Amino acid sequence: MTHTLGAVATVAAVAAALLAPVQVNAAAIARPAVVTTDNETPVLYDDRAGGNASGDDPAIWVHPADSRKSVVIVTAKEGGLRVYDMGSRQVQSLPATEAPRGDAVAGRYNNVDIAYGLRLAGRRVDVAVVSDRYNDQLRFFVIDPAGASARTPLTEVTAADQTFLFNPDRQAVEQEQTAYGLAVWQPRPGETYGVVTQEGTTTIATVRIVDIDGKLGYTDIRHLAMPSHFRLPDGTTWVPCEEPGVLPQLEGVAVDQASGVLYAAQEDVGLWRLHLPLGPRSRPTLIDRVTDFGIHDVYDTETEECEPVDPNAKGYGGNLLTADAEGVDIYYGRGSTGYVLVSSQGDDTFAVYQRHGTNRAVGSFRVAGVGGVDDINGSDGLAVTNRPVGMYRQGLLVTHDEPDTGPDVDRQRDATNFSYISFGDIARTMKLTVDTRPGNDPRLR
Repeated sequence: MTHTLGAVATVAAVAAALLAPVQVNAAAIARPAVVTTDNETPVLYDDRAGGNASGDDPAIWVHPADSRKSVVIVTAKEGGLRVYDMGSRQVQSLPATEAPRGDAVAGRYNNVDIAYGLRLAGRRVDVAVVSDRYNDQLRFFVIDPAGASARTPLTEVTAADQTFLFNPDRQAVEQEQTAYGLAVWQPRPGETYGVVTQEGTTTIATVRIVDIDGKLGYTDIRHLAMPSHFRLPDGTTWVPCEEPGVLPQLEGVAVDQASGVLYAAQEDVGLWRLHLPLGPRSRPTLIDRVTDFGIHDVYDTETEECEPVDPNAKGYGGNLLTADAEGVDIYYGRGSTGYVLVSSQGDDTFAVYQRHGTNRAVGSFRVAGVGGVDDINGSDGLAVTNRPVGMYRQGLLVTHDEPDTGPDVDRQRDATNFSYISFGDIARTMKLTVDTRPGNDPRLR
């Protein structure tokens, strides 16, 4: 059954929130801090020779007993999935196969997240949940408990003929406004949900993940529309400039497993916070705005670019996010402490916000490559954990890098990969608090 909940806030309600300035401290408006990395995954090439593999989004699976066996699972779009160990070595490559459905086409895997302790066929399993754009559905892959030392770390367990998440039929799916961003929400033992965004619209969906005859599927699809236009303090209404027929989409999403708060990055708008489950109480709060928020643009059909109506316009933007606002994840501290990290794709930086209270902005950083590793450019997805994993004893950030520009990369091909960054290095540079206790992340207790 699909439930459409409608708009979660009127334009007027959203405008009222915009009158107050985004809460920042002095560090948040300073120049971004700089951290380094010397660890990156093998390059992926988005062409026929490379299997049309284009990196997008990572997830970190934490081994419950031996952190050296933890793995990073990433999406490569038409190239499927890749699994890497803590040294960024590839241990498995899975193609984007046809979904188990009567009208299936080969998949395109966009985002991935981890669900811990699902009950499947009478046993507890950890699962990589993946959004499949070409089939407008979720796909499920059981993670071998041996992790990086397993012969095949991932095995697909998707139930047959799952309902399209956003479209009524295959003809509509082919228009490609389909499953896009993804996060897992586990509010209590025995309950697991997927939170999914729709490409090219402002819609967010939630689904309950369930065992269906020894496979994993979903039910209880709920839709909710986020704002697409905004009344500004000067009395005008701002509509983020997009291609004709396209609304300002969301992709990066993450759920605070302790509080049920969903953080969602609307690429050309900013970072939202709202409470789950979706419903009348899911009133969104705009935590931060992209730098060009409120600047009126027009779409040029010849250049296929948005150009400002007034090149000197100031707008009502924030300081940390340069469109697109992309990947989002949570570093869990004790209680409600910790941080929300967001990819600021437009200026190759990462914004940091407090996890508690009003999510006060802390600051931002960029990642410089050393030892033959390139700088991080255009990050799309990211994942972070507070847990010690492998040699990263104070936690790990994994981020997408596009284009990959290392010395051994073929610059004539579309190249992407992923880089590993010590959270301890980020914390020292930005004066953040490190807390590696397993109880901080409710999924890992």
